[in-house]
Amino acid sequence: MSTNANTNTSTNTNASIIDQYIAAQTRTPGRDIPPPVRHVCVVGGGSAGWMTALMLATTAYGQRLQVTVVESPEVGIIGVGEGSTNWLRQFFEVVGIEESEWMPACNATYKSGITFERWSTKPGFERYFHPFASTLDNMVMPVFVDNAHARLDGADVDAHPDRFFVSATLARRGLAPRPRENFPFDVGYGYHFDATLLGQFLSRKAVARGVQHLTRHVRQVLLDEQGNVSGLRLEGDEVLQADFFVDCTGFASLLIGQALKTPFIAFGENLFNDAAIAVPTPLEGPIESQTVSTALRYGWAWKIPLRQRCGNGYVYSSAHCSADAAETELRRHLGLLDADVSARHLKMRVGRMAQVWNRNCVAVGLSQGFIEPLEATALLFVQRTAAMLVQALEDGDLGPAAQERFNETMRQRFENTRDYIVAHYKTNSRTDTDYWVANAENMHLSDSLRGVLMTWMSRQPLAPALRAGRFGQGYPIMSWYALLCGMGVFPDVDEVQPPTVDHARHRLASVDDFVSRSALNFPDHRALLVDIPPRLGDTSLQVYLW
Repeated sequence: MSTNANTNTSTNTNASIIDQYIAAQTRTPGRDIPPPVRHVCVVGGGSAGWMTALMLATTAYGQRLQVTVVESPEVGIIGVGEGSTNWLRQFFEVVGIEESEWMPACNATYKSGITFERWSTKPGFERYFHPFASTLDNMVMPVFVDNAHARLDGADVDAHPDRFFVSATLARRGLAPRPRENFPFDVGYGYHFDATLLGQFLSRKAVARGVQHLTRHVRQVLLDEQGNVSGLRLEGDEVLQADFFVDCTGFASLLIGQALKTPFIAFGENLFNDAAIAVPTPLEGPIESQTVSTALRYGWAWKIPLRQRCGNGYVYSSAHCSADAAETELRRHLGLLDADVSARHLKMRVGRMAQVWNRNCVAVGLSQGFIEPLEATALLFVQRTAAMLVQALEDGDLGPAAQERFNETMRQRFENTRDYIVAHYKTNSRTDTDYWVANAENMHLSDSLRGVLMTWMSRQPLAPALRAGRFGQGYPIMSWYALLCGMGVFPDVDEVQPPTVDHARHRLASVDDFVSRSALNFPDHRALLVDIPPRLGDTSLQVYLW
């Protein structure tokens, strides 16, 4: 159900995690050096379980590290049409799987970013596009930032993000974010896909690489005298033992929560939404390379284009709206009030575990925590956590200090992501329901988010403080500017004045020309999906400075 959700998470932060994982693959422990544990058991399948298993199977230890996935035939997968961040590309590159192989198998399409509709009521800002980072953005970001601050100063200049980014044009024109061979510049992109099919695809790959797969239901989690997980009692009374366990059991949190009693820290005072409804519809017209998030009365609706259908849904607050009322509103939004299409209702537990790594168990996916799918962070958290676990195994360090560093890193990432999501709600200007008013008036903000908003409202540049890490960590400069400008957090239209010569020093016609001509180098989205060229070994420039 995730949308972006760009999470266009901080380039530096994410790059370090992925780079560390890639570096881990090039380190080959000595032939006589055993892994710190010999058997890792992943409990639960789906995208989270099989992505983790595949990454574990790709460690330099090879077959010396036994990996087993126990997947219950009784537990369904929450798969309603998913969106990813741009970092999912690196996962497939690391494990050596081409887009031309996995994307058709998972009904996947490309994603240039996310469009937000009706979150703002400010004239001219009722809709904006949040792009993934691109090499090409380095050409226009200085102009965009200058215009943003000129607008903050009350100058009547254009600071709407859609005009400045190539990705916005690609999404608007139905183009794919992969350039033709003659254009050696990379544009960041993610994917839309069927999560159920992705889990099945990854399971086949993992098993082919030596992962054991047991389709059995876990009846009991066994603990030893020290409180560590010692084994699993499976259906039929068989006991499966392992040295280390990965909890991918979803919201049930069978190991990390139920067995190890790890406290859960809820984010309800920051994020009100706790329920969702999903309804598929046929795909009509062009395949857009974007997720669309449309604000409704008590939350927002997502639209995710796959190859044969669209995934649609409504994320809402059950404290403000009943399930029946939410379904009626979603059906009206989709034009399905009289259609015989079933809707699927879901409950969400928004927050995080106090410890993602507790004793000899690491939680991955929904079992470790969840932030509503506005910025498509779900698989990114899976990818990050699994990469850090691989790194710990490669380093041979599973001690208390390593666990503490691991948990502190994940705490920061959850809270940084939460702050960026909260910023969408805090800056909304809707007054049609008590839900949106309460979000705008919400003062349960972290010091970091307060720093971002106070700096912006005081008309000071964000970039220096973001670069210095004083606040707003987890998302790049471009993302914060796109959000605040896109929501129209500027002086009111009737308060702006004609720009001074300094305010209007940039020729936006040059920006328009650059963006438009750059977009000519990208193919039609639907056409590219028919014949996807190789991705691995791509030498396109991938330097994102913003």
